[in-house]
Amino acid sequence: MTISDINVEDALARVRQQLKEDTSVSPSLRAAIDVLMLLVKLMADRLTTSSRNSSKPPSQDPHRQRRSRATGQRRPGGQPGHEGSTLSPVAEPDEIVPLRVDRRRLSKGQTYHVVDVEKRQVQDIVIQAVVTEYQAEVLEDDQGKRYVAPFPEGVTRPIQYGSRLKTQAVYLSQFQLLPYARIRDLLQSQCGVSLSTATLFAFNQEAYQRAEPFAQWVKPALQQARTVHADETGMQVGGTRYWLHSASNETLTWLAPHPKRGQEAMNDIGILPYVTGVLVHDHWKPYYRYTQCQHALCNAHHLRELTGVWEKEQQRWALQLHDLLVAMNDAVDKAEGALPARVAAQWRQRYRHCLTEGEAECPPPAKPPPGTRGRVKRSKARNLLERLQAYEDDVLRFLDDPAVPFTNNQGERDLRMTKVQQKISGCFRAWEGAEIFCRMRSFLSTSIKQGLSAHAALEQLFAGQTPDFMRPVEDDQAA
Repeated sequence: MTISDINVEDALARVRQQLKEDTSVSPSLRAAIDVLMLLVKLMADRLTTSSRNSSKPPSQDPHRQRRSRATGQRRPGGQPGHEGSTLSPVAEPDEIVPLRVDRRRLSKGQTYHVVDVEKRQVQDIVIQAVVTEYQAEVLEDDQGKRYVAPFPEGVTRPIQYGSRLKTQAVYLSQFQLLPYARIRDLLQSQCGVSLSTATLFAFNQEAYQRAEPFAQWVKPALQQARTVHADETGMQVGGTRYWLHSASNETLTWLAPHPKRGQEAMNDIGILPYVTGVLVHDHWKPYYRYTQCQHALCNAHHLRELTGVWEKEQQRWALQLHDLLVAMNDAVDKAEGALPARVAAQWRQRYRHCLTEGEAECPPPAKPPPGTRGRVKRSKARNLLERLQAYEDDVLRFLDDPAVPFTNNQGERDLRMTKVQQKISGCFRAWEGAEIFCRMRSFLSTSIKQGLSAHAALEQLFAGQTPDFMRPVEDDQAA
């Protein structure tokens, strides 16, 4: 590894050689120097470790540099082939304002008559509160019995908030992630509607309860899915560390909070124990306890780890395998998702050749002396090499199975908004808030994947309507 143009490994090797040749150094001083060299090695490793060459998140990169869009290969804006949209006039505007020529500025003695109009339209929005009063007719017969016209469904109180206001408040809270104080300020300043924090929370509670059918629908759908991405991340609830688990794919999302991280939590959530397709993950060991399904590993993690081995230890097998995995992914993309068996076998042979070269560059540690207990410590490079050997099928499953992606990026993307929420609000104050957030984000994420906008999905939710993607196929055919 190199820091400020200094090769740390070479410098430490020279010091070790000098200590070996200098017999005048006392044992105590030699031990002290060994400790200092170890500290230098650890600090150098930390300085050269980033999200590019390890599983370290980008948020922990020191002095993270953001790439300028100007240095990319694509120009800003729409790319060639992109179907753009242009602001077009509407046939029936909501309001027409006639503009007349000021006759006082015209030359006198001439006769003028209207021959045409020149049109220009301005598209704008109006944000305001709308109060609808329902006046139910009351009839009374000769015997004094009264008959009252029925009110619309859901109108049960003398004064109450409407579904559109609830939709907007929940949309701002659960999708745009605005804190309650900012939602209150927005609605007060824009619409003149004053809502308390308790009222906003009650809206979220109602949305959570209305989304119960979605929760009952999405879990079996994921259990039966051909591919399921799994991931987990930490979250703060009331100042205590909890875990957010995700199970998702390109069309479905389910997020669930739990006090624990491992298999007990996954079993309680009730999705992964029943998955029979392919489970895509980042090689965390508890996932491998589910043996009823096939497994596929995230190669984005492998690429970062191989980059780290090459940059820190200069082992060429890691660089070669990194480039080989990238070439494999390009070949699969060109083949539209899967390679023929013969071609996939050729790629696998090249994969094994790289690992064979790795055996020469990164041999296993020497056997311990007889009587020594415990497992011999292996380097990170050796652990990675052995893992890639032992789990070859799971690493390369994307080659010939069109349902298996190259990475677990889908699972990570579905967790990302939780991190955004924590950056904005810090943590959830109570467990109920975490449950509401997870269910509503699951519902909104699934709706968007199914082609339904988040706002439209919430409108249907508060209207008591079932989204089309949740309806059984036979219902659609009958309709």
